[in-house]
Amino acid sequence: MTPSDILLESGTNELEIIEFLIKEIDDEGKEHTGHYGVNVAKVLEIIRLPRVTALPGHFHPAVMGTFNMRNNIIALIDLCAWLGKTPVETDTPKVIVTEFNRVVNAFLVSGVTRIYRLSWERIEPPDINMQTYAEGCITGVVRMEDRILFILDMEKIIADLNPNLAVGTIPPSPETSSEAEVHYKTLIADDSSTIRHMIGHSLETAGFEVERTINGKMAWDKLMEWKERAVQNNRPISDYVHLVVSDIEMPAMDGHTLTKKIKDDPFLSNIPVILFSSLITEGLRHKGESVGADDQISKPELAEVAIRAKMLADKHWPT
Repeated sequence: MTPSDILLESGTNELEIIEFLIKEIDDEGKEHTGHYGVNVAKVLEIIRLPRVTALPGHFHPAVMGTFNMRNNIIALIDLCAWLGKTPVETDTPKVIVTEFNRVVNAFLVSGVTRIYRLSWERIEPPDINMQTYAEGCITGVVRMEDRILFILDMEKIIADLNPNLAVGTIPPSPETSSEAEVHYKTLIADDSSTIRHMIGHSLETAGFEVERTINGKMAWDKLMEWKERAVQNNRPISDYVHLVVSDIEMPAMDGHTLTKKIKDDPFLSNIPVILFSSLITEGLRHKGESVGADDQISKPELAEVAIRAKMLADKHWPT
């Protein structure tokens, strides 16, 4: 199966999710099947369990080793082990090969069922209790007819196993490391409180005034509020906002849809939009370009955001 062959037009506020299974033994000794999902945009391929070579040294027990796929050495992670569960042996386990943050990894699961096309409006963010119980490894919940499907935070899994790949590990540029005079106003849309804080702090340090929202829908509502005030007061939109920095994967409205709506609105279209996401890869960059994104930065290159935001703001709003 090659999910990357599936085409999904950008800006429709839809995504495609691959449902996979993890079979485990619960605390009472009973077999239980968990239903999980991953965005198709992160999946390169689904394969049978290959021959795995163990790594020398001491690693997290979830890291099974590496395998060779078309001359690429890829790390294989046992998702059941990472989740701290006791696995049930299956005859036909599957390996989901992914690419995000410009790194290829693979995840062992018990099985793969099918692909679903859903609106982002159906993806519910986990509530505070679920976040606590799941230790922050769930980014969304989908209510199906007879089950609940959890969207796993693959980025967190990889960052926990390899802290060098976490957002924010790249040191800030000297150009943005000192306090500067506030000049540009920026709107951030990201469903991760950690990423919102990190992007916001980086921009504020570089001299930006920052407004934070938790998804594309809230960001769009804020832009509509500013547009209404600008029209009523006969003022340009630049009195209220100069730049938007948005994630792509967000409940309610994704970043591609937010970007398209901004660029399709004559009053807002001059506002530069930066997409900052793990989905910025060479194979997926065209999606951001098709909706009019002015720049696209891959996580974990946090240090680039403030530098390139300043360049875009200077270009679009010369003093």
